[in-house]
Amino acid sequence: MTAPTTFTAALANEAATAHLMADLALLVGPGDVITLSGDLGAGKTAAARAMIRYLADDAALEVPSPTFTLAQTYDLPYPIVHADLYRINDASELEEIGLSPLPEGTLALIEWPARAPDALPEDRIDIAFSHRPALGSAARAAEITGHGKAAAQVARLKALREFLEDAGFLNAARERMPGDASTRSYARLIDKDGTSILMNSPRRPDGPAIYGGKSYSAAVHLAEDVKPFVAIDNGLRAHGFSAPAIRHADLESGFLITEDFGSAGIIEGDPPRPITERYEAATDMLAELHRKPLPEATPLAPQVSYDIPRYDIEAWLVEIGLMLEWYLPDRGADVSQERRDQFVAMWRTLLEKPAAAPRTWVMRDFHSPNIIWLGERTGILRVGIIDFQDAVLGPAAYDLVSLLQDARLDVPEQLELSLLTRYIKARRATDSQFDPASFAELYAIMSAQRNTRLLGTFARLNRRDGKPQYLRHQPRIWTYLNRSLAHPALAAFREWYAANVPPPLS
Repeated sequence: MTAPTTFTAALANEAATAHLMADLALLVGPGDVITLSGDLGAGKTAAARAMIRYLADDAALEVPSPTFTLAQTYDLPYPIVHADLYRINDASELEEIGLSPLPEGTLALIEWPARAPDALPEDRIDIAFSHRPALGSAARAAEITGHGKAAAQVARLKALREFLEDAGFLNAARERMPGDASTRSYARLIDKDGTSILMNSPRRPDGPAIYGGKSYSAAVHLAEDVKPFVAIDNGLRAHGFSAPAIRHADLESGFLITEDFGSAGIIEGDPPRPITERYEAATDMLAELHRKPLPEATPLAPQVSYDIPRYDIEAWLVEIGLMLEWYLPDRGADVSQERRDQFVAMWRTLLEKPAAAPRTWVMRDFHSPNIIWLGERTGILRVGIIDFQDAVLGPAAYDLVSLLQDARLDVPEQLELSLLTRYIKARRATDSQFDPASFAELYAIMSAQRNTRLLGTFARLNRRDGKPQYLRHQPRIWTYLNRSLAHPALAAFREWYAANVPPPLS
């Protein structure tokens, strides 16, 4: 059994308690259990309230003490239960209030855990608060202990707090930022000098080693730590593009503090729709990036460079295999092994064309959630790029597909064609050898590959990771996929998909 991990945080006031709980919120999630103990008035409820308000992104949210209700529930980014066991006389009473067993997929904050110690899971975080009157009337100490699997979370919390202190941000206010489909998490840090972004990027492979002895992330060249982000960031900035400046970094632990680009995007409205001028600028930025002769390695640190991996046929095949592994079973489609083998063989042949195309930097998720509009800048510098840690060397068409077939919002087909034409004209203006017809074919192939992968990825996020919100994007992806399958080069694929792949539920 894993030995417990413990450290003590000195908290000068309630703001310091709020900072601690915000830092912990970056590292925990559904299914985690945090107990809060200490004498009356030690700060247990204040700590729980601070975490709930942080996760709600609402400093004024009413968070009453559950002393009398015993348990309060909140539906925030994920379900939270805040319980007070002070009036519990026997652990059997927990069943009556829905705390035995603890609800699945819920973050549990439990005050007075000593009233029912046998009901607590082995994997949990215990926080014991105590007064420190010698340091001030509001001063507290928090002894934080991680048991079982939570020991690693507490060790990471300690490392994060040390990183923030070394960087001079331990006393900065925290503001929650939405996460993404990865294991990374983010917070906005606010102090007298302005705002910065904290990135928590733990080293973690995506899935077991079942792809030729590699994890999924290794097989398709996804970043497994923060180093690729830093290296590509350095490279983009060196070549004249707007990537955030990195102000502090712990490459081994996976913590960064970066420039804050703000929150202005390239979309507007509800439901969201593209802002044409901003999509045009993003298209121009890609054309500028793709016309540059870019190196296959970029500096990571002094005397250390990062070799950008190649986006190759084997990686593409693993990605599209997600449709066979996750999407088809999700839709109840029973496809024979013979047809699966036929599918892979067809793709392997088709992918020889993009594999032979000139290679450039491919950021892979160059779409609206990852583009910040920097209106105070000019030209393509107005396009702020914040997600590129998975960058690879591959065909230029891939990122244009990411932008013009945005998985998270509808890009009208007429706008897609207009921007595709804009890109081709920009490339032709600086390269007389650029072939529009060949590029259009590569665009269709990469669209079919990417959208096939996304159907599987979003099914996996639902089934494996408990993130059903991604399923709502599948009908849109299906529409994009069928646009690309209309290209003559994909006629055989159009027939195979029509015969074997059911559409998503609308």
